[in-house]
Amino acid sequence: MNATTPQLAPTVRTFAQRLSSTRRGARLARLLAAEELHTWPVSPAVTERAEQIVAELAANAALHGHVRGRDFRLTLTLNEATGIVRIEVTDTRGEKLPALPPEPQPDDESGRGLLLVAALADRWGTEPYAPSGKTVWAEVGSRSG
Repeated sequence: MNATTPQLAPTVRTFAQRLSSTRRGARLARLLAAEELHTWPVSPAVTERAEQIVAELAANAALHGHVRGRDFRLTLTLNEATGIVRIEVTDTRGEKLPALPPEPQPDDESGRGLLLVAALADRWGTEPYAPSGKTVWAEVGSRSG
């Protein structure tokens, strides 16, 4: 008689929150993400990178993705089997897709957010969100040295 050992499904943790498309909403997104990530079984380095990415993407959603009366949504997902944290920020401005800017000048006061996201994330990109929005996502995992 052959018996199989039951396999436990990998645990996937998820956190999602709608926030106002304002500076205050962007700050709250980072604070809520930090609070949640500190309870998840990920390294401090992953948590730190993810927090910074949330801050940049939430700030962009509030600044560039703002539509009066519409919120943005922050979603964090951890696949414990892979150790990858996926960050998604969804806003209602689907026609304004993010793109890496040219190298900012030293005295420029803005324009570095997506450059930071690209440097901190293992992968990042955008997806359309029906009917008229977009999701900007980034994935962070343990980098091997």
